[in-house]
Amino acid sequence: MKQLSPDKSNDKVESNDKVKSNKDIPLKSLIAIEKVKSGDYRILKKEKWLLFLALTSEWNVNLERVSSLEEKNSNYVLSYVEKTLNLLLGRKLSRSSRYLLEETLKWSEVAKSGLSHQREQWLKEHINLSVHNIGSAEIYLKESTESNPDTKQIIYTLILTHGLIGQYIRGEVPLTDNRPLYELVKSHKMSAAELKELLIALNYCIISAVDEKIWNRIGKQAEEIIEVVLTGQFKLQYQLKDRIRLLRSVSIKNGEDFEAEYSRFFLNPRVADPITKLLAAADLWYVEAALFDFTFEEFIKILLLTFQTANSGQIKHISFEWLMKNIYYQHEGRKRVNIYKKRIIEKYLSELTIDNIVKGCYKENPHTTHEVSFQNDLDDTVFFNFRFSEAGSKLIDFCIEAEKSDVLYERAIILLFDLFGLRKDKYDRFYEEESYLNTMNQTIDYKKAILDYITGNSVVDIGPGGGALMDLIEDKYPEKKVLGVDIAQNVLDSLKKKKQLENRKWDVLYGDALNLGEYIEKGRVDTIIFCSILHELFSYIEFEDKKFNLATLAAAFKSVFQVLPKGGRIIIRDGIMTEPANQKRIIRFLSEEGMQFLERYAKDFKGREIQYTVVGQNEVLMPVNDAMEFLYTYTWGEKSYVHEVNEQFGYFTPSGFKDFIRTVFGEEAKLIEFKHFLQEGYTIALSQKIVFYDEDRNTVRLPDSTYIAVIEKTVE
Repeated sequence: MKQLSPDKSNDKVESNDKVKSNKDIPLKSLIAIEKVKSGDYRILKKEKWLLFLALTSEWNVNLERVSSLEEKNSNYVLSYVEKTLNLLLGRKLSRSSRYLLEETLKWSEVAKSGLSHQREQWLKEHINLSVHNIGSAEIYLKESTESNPDTKQIIYTLILTHGLIGQYIRGEVPLTDNRPLYELVKSHKMSAAELKELLIALNYCIISAVDEKIWNRIGKQAEEIIEVVLTGQFKLQYQLKDRIRLLRSVSIKNGEDFEAEYSRFFLNPRVADPITKLLAAADLWYVEAALFDFTFEEFIKILLLTFQTANSGQIKHISFEWLMKNIYYQHEGRKRVNIYKKRIIEKYLSELTIDNIVKGCYKENPHTTHEVSFQNDLDDTVFFNFRFSEAGSKLIDFCIEAEKSDVLYERAIILLFDLFGLRKDKYDRFYEEESYLNTMNQTIDYKKAILDYITGNSVVDIGPGGGALMDLIEDKYPEKKVLGVDIAQNVLDSLKKKKQLENRKWDVLYGDALNLGEYIEKGRVDTIIFCSILHELFSYIEFEDKKFNLATLAAAFKSVFQVLPKGGRIIIRDGIMTEPANQKRIIRFLSEEGMQFLERYAKDFKGREIQYTVVGQNEVLMPVNDAMEFLYTYTWGEKSYVHEVNEQFGYFTPSGFKDFIRTVFGEEAKLIEFKHFLQEGYTIALSQKIVFYDEDRNTVRLPDSTYIAVIEKTVE
């Protein structure tokens, strides 16, 4: 028999048992559950398993399986057990087999339940409640009234190993964890055929109760693994690469390039050897639920940190349960990864090199650290988590609370950046990043004109956003080399996933537009594009001790100019101011909300002083460029307000831009194209919000919002 390999197909697998329902033979356990649900608690006196499940202070669940933390209000574990028993009801089994499985299912989750005093008692008895299959098996031995020792041993073993087939398929445990099942056959407690039938039914119930689609996908694979276990062929278990691939399955589905990442790290024995030892010695619990959203490199660093602390022959279980529960929170009605904690952890891990981790040399950090700890004298179980300082924890809570207030939220985020030393680019829009990048991609039709000016064989897109422009370039010019350069790591991570999922040829690179020569060799790029990015450099980058500084743009132009050959081009698409700049316009808001928005905006806008005079009911007179700067933010609305008040979209008039280019480049470059226009979307978006007049109250169109410029290098 050849070595088993992870199932990579999504083919639907039908159950082997296409049988009539056995619902005419009720399960005593389901009857007992119904009595409790109807308010009859007398049954709990003799049904200890149900006492623990029904009267519990715990909400112990793999957070992968819920969409909202508000489900904490329900008894998740009891509901799950009820589902497994109902699924058992539909299986055609002998009476003895049904009894064995009913007992197994009703006791298998008890370690996740119980009132506080009961759990404290179990812990005093050294029952491992954190590894719930072991804990539940130990509680069963202690509390069950089963009189037949062989039957009790079989049920104990089924509880002890329940779920391990699925965990093996997920890469979390070695196949040898299932050896107690093989021992049942060896000791003649059951025949291999009888036990195989039981295990298929058991795994069908516990997996389908989570999601029947999972069983449809892995059912056949589970049956094959059961066959291997019962014949004692444990040497056929997954090798290191397969296990790592399985542990990263969600990440791979989301666009991780597993082959490239695995080769990048695991060719190094200083990575491969300790992780091989770790996976051989210990089971992993909740690893995918806790770590799927971390990059492959971060995942590897966490495993190495765990190995350094838990490198002991006694350690059998490594749990990421605390991290799983710590990393999620409720955001806008659903469970989300807590992005504040995630960014802080990312920063912490980025400062730890793999060599330093292997040596056990960790940089001191006053506000963040990892910890691998024991609990309740469980010598064989450790828990991995990240800990934040008291001030840091309170600041994270403050950011969560401040989400309800736009202005307060902005201040909270600034404090978070400063305390934890997070990246200072300020482009990180946290939870709005995904929708922001999608919006950027949706405006791509307005940017297609850029393609007509591209020259040469290589193109760099500075600040590529959601990657839509790189897609357009690749589609029109498949022979050209396209590279996106960005300073925001979260954008780069998103683009790498997109590249993998969509099989794109373009690539991305971390880089700073103000120092492009550090990342790209001179003469290797023919076209450099700034598409809706210069206004962000102008607004956010502190240059010569100030922001909103035209010297920043001059530095960016000179930086990219150095890597261009003669004939190379800079293509710009961005916001434009109108001229003559002394014109004024009247805005009439179609609701009171508009006036309130303007009053708040004028106080919060960081770019310059916004001037306006109230001239009527919901009417203001404003300098034309102040009016347009405000309307750009008003178009985006509340969701982007905290970011837009920090950005000045228009920073040149047409003549001002031309003068600037002459000043920066002199005779070394020429402006071969310059045009400006009104992006139609602004008219559409604002038509339901305002009426726009000139000073004589004549209705007028909005002025031009956007310009395209092409600068060509004329010297070597």
